[in-house]
Amino acid sequence: MHTWAQKPNSELFRKSPRASAGRGFLCRILPIGIFAGICFAGDWPQYRGPNGSGVGYASHLPTEFGPEKNVVWKTPVPFGYSSPVISGDLIFVTGTEGGTPSYLAKGSDKLFLQGKLYTLAINSRTGKIVWRREAPRNRVTQYQKNNSPATPSAVTDGQNVYVLFQDFGLLAYTKDGAERWRLPLGPFNNENGVGSSPILYGDLVVLICDQDSRDSYLLAVNKNTGRVRWKTARAESTRSYATPALFQPKDGRTELIVPGPFQVTAYYAATGEKAWWVRGLWWQPKSVPVIDGDTIYATAADPQGASEKQDELPTFAELLAKYDANHDGKLTVDEFSGDSRMQRIATEVDRERKGFFDEDQWNVFRARTAARNNLLAIRHGGHGDLTDTNVIWSMNKYLPCCTSPLIYQGIMYLVKEGGILTALDPKTGKILKQGRLTSALGDYYASPVGAAGKVFLLSQQGKATVVKAGADWEILAVNDLDDESYATPAIVDDKLYVRTHGTLYCFGDKK
Repeated sequence: MHTWAQKPNSELFRKSPRASAGRGFLCRILPIGIFAGICFAGDWPQYRGPNGSGVGYASHLPTEFGPEKNVVWKTPVPFGYSSPVISGDLIFVTGTEGGTPSYLAKGSDKLFLQGKLYTLAINSRTGKIVWRREAPRNRVTQYQKNNSPATPSAVTDGQNVYVLFQDFGLLAYTKDGAERWRLPLGPFNNENGVGSSPILYGDLVVLICDQDSRDSYLLAVNKNTGRVRWKTARAESTRSYATPALFQPKDGRTELIVPGPFQVTAYYAATGEKAWWVRGLWWQPKSVPVIDGDTIYATAADPQGASEKQDELPTFAELLAKYDANHDGKLTVDEFSGDSRMQRIATEVDRERKGFFDEDQWNVFRARTAARNNLLAIRHGGHGDLTDTNVIWSMNKYLPCCTSPLIYQGIMYLVKEGGILTALDPKTGKILKQGRLTSALGDYYASPVGAAGKVFLLSQQGKATVVKAGADWEILAVNDLDDESYATPAIVDDKLYVRTHGTLYCFGDKK
């Protein structure tokens, strides 16, 4: 165990043998020019690794591990759900400390948590905390109990680290812990809290800022100055917790692939201009899109989501004709007097609490109710609405609520609530094998990761299942971490880094 280290130690930033050896291998996920710095094999520079793929570079990883087994080191960390990101000898996480939770109301799943916000840098070889920096906290906003005030993961270019807190905004630090800039953002109107993590493209920090109101936007900030380079409104988008991915066509401009309510949208990364979109997603996306060659996979689902398309609600014009008693072109809850179902719906539609709703708000709600759970395999190519031309296959059953797909060694893996693991052929969508993860049947917020011929799956209850990769996957071990976990593991240099509620572990096979 280690205590907090307040003072940076420049000796910890010398090149390790692994770092020096790995400099000859460029990241295979994307061409060099996409990242601000160079992405090297062995680094895990953002949420879920290179371009959010979940695929690590390792030749050997432990199958059995736990609080007292195959532990290289373990370090207490503050509360937070951000996943570890790694560059060179540094691991970056965020957290909150010193607060007492307070629920919004009795029986509510919404709460507030006071306390201080921190960014931590931890030495990946020793587990020693090299530095921690407190972020300003201008407000305390609510979040859902399965979220936290420190959920977005950091992103690093190897020289600097960039972090987001819903109760402040963006901050940039050097690898030595010196603050470079800060950019206040928000407050964000999202009753469940913020979940999207920033990513890097060239000299830009890019962030999805979708909200419950019509103030949603996509933001790109100069990583060197903290100044806004471009901001693209997403008025059609409401609640989203997804992190974007980058797609580099063989010919053409780099695109940001952004899941949103009801559709996945591509924007040109340099300008924020919308390029194309495909309709058909559920309304609360949480996962990272996965890129495999020229195919883009995007999913959004919910346990309460429909697997089949639902009957559509009436148009706004039809509502006005029937309910708009004063003919002002707006609708209030009172105007639905005598129709309890429509009164309930009207209250839900008026998320901005203005006492009425207009056509735009109704159209968003109408699209939401018509949406369904879906996983889309999209062939890249074209502009505008590609729904009818570029969907290779889709699937609307057995889909996870929060976790992202993993494509590893030619197989797609999905893990959902109840510990159901599905292996698919990513080219056709055909199910190859499906089964439950024995002794790990709980909820899943951490996304699967793969390396060294294995797939690692971590449940909320802290059960870490290791599966032999393949179309006919098999369970090798179920490990009990004896603590809850929401963070996605990281893989670097034959080490597995796992964050639980109060501890960051480094596991390695001591054999």
